[in-house]
Amino acid sequence: MSSCLCLGPSQSGKTHLLMSVQSPGTITSVSTSVPTIGTNIFTIKLPTPTKTTTVTSTASTATCNKQKKAAAAAAASAKGVRSKNAEINILEIGGSMAPMWTSYLENVSRIIYVVDTSNLCQISAAGVLLYSLLADPRLRHTRILLVLTKMDLAYRQMRNEALLMLQIEKLKKEINQSITIIETDAISCSGHEKIIDWLRMP
Repeated sequence: MSSCLCLGPSQSGKTHLLMSVQSPGTITSVSTSVPTIGTNIFTIKLPTPTKTTTVTSTASTATCNKQKKAAAAAAASAKGVRSKNAEINILEIGGSMAPMWTSYLENVSRIIYVVDTSNLCQISAAGVLLYSLLADPRLRHTRILLVLTKMDLAYRQMRNEALLMLQIEKLKKEINQSITIIETDAISCSGHEKIIDWLRMP
């Protein structure tokens, strides 16, 4: 059982999103997909972010680098931080299987919930499905990533309207889960780095 699920209404863009995050550049303006009937598994690589340092002298820099590597190794060992070659499997479950989503909630630590911001008719239904998920006691401590997708097709104020329709501010006050909101679209890959950062979090 995957510890990370990707859920959302049918045709919200889950498959394209995960394909794009898994292999950037694979989704174009002419890419098409059919609604997922069943499940898909995507393997996402989680490279360690690189940091730049100011070089003061060769000797001091070498010593500093050794200390940083040792500290990073110790921290990774103590906190279970993923290595630079780490990856995570994400189980996508089709929107048509929403009545069966509860069968997949055991031992789930993260949920990516995808909402199509270009489809106003879908947003309210997406909210109802999201609320029913968050009410499940098995997800009491689960991290939630709310992805507002297809932002390339949405007009400028669509994000605010989507959040209002989903009643996110009210929801945050009533639930225990941590919710992160990211805007993205599969074609330009905007927001993908933030998704990777979220997945990388311990």
